[in-house]
Amino acid sequence: MLGTIVNAAAIIAGALLGNFLRGGFPKKYKAVVMQGISLVVILIGLSMALQTRNYLVLVLSIVAGGLLGQLLRIEERLSKLGENLEGRLGGAGGRGGLFTRGFVTASLVFCVGAMAIMGALESGLTGRHTTLFIKSLIDGITATVLASTLGVGVAFSGVPVFLYQGAITVAATYVKPFLTEAMITEMTAAGGLLIFGIGLNLLTDQLRIKVGNLLPAIFLAILFVMLLGKLPL
Repeated sequence: MLGTIVNAAAIIAGALLGNFLRGGFPKKYKAVVMQGISLVVILIGLSMALQTRNYLVLVLSIVAGGLLGQLLRIEERLSKLGENLEGRLGGAGGRGGLFTRGFVTASLVFCVGAMAIMGALESGLTGRHTTLFIKSLIDGITATVLASTLGVGVAFSGVPVFLYQGAITVAATYVKPFLTEAMITEMTAAGGLLIFGIGLNLLTDQLRIKVGNLLPAIFLAILFVMLLGKLPL
């Protein structure tokens, strides 16, 4: 659990620093930094998605995952959680939606992806935390930039990161016999597409992809690899 604890702490510390510096960043510089971060997130997402070895598995995972996520209203529940946190902090007012957006966006950015899954698995299975330490550095810097624009809501994303990665770490010994290389590859590809969607959301306010509803795609990839993994696609 050490790697996950460090990761969550780095996010919180980076977000608090970014929130503190909000008044010191001219708006035009914030826009440039966010655009740059958005493009990097898009690039990372694409590079992960292109690792797929079976496009049919990827398509089915995204479509079925989106349907399941819509049914479970994951995006709506994440938003409600953010709004509840905001209400408890007395954040209602002009910046109301900003808290929720910061919490939801940061939670998705930090939870979705190969590093979160593989880092937590590495931590649980081997006791090494190298991947999560590297992820902590990246997430801390990203949290600083995000919080400088989206506010203190970013800091609370450390909670779902801790719960999400911690759960994977604890369960690692049970999932080890079932995770093949093909499953990890397709989970990474599905996660990459979601990260690509996050990058698009960060880049413009005009396009809002409900990435939260697509989260089940990462785990449904395991099922579709088992069912269709041998097809030469």
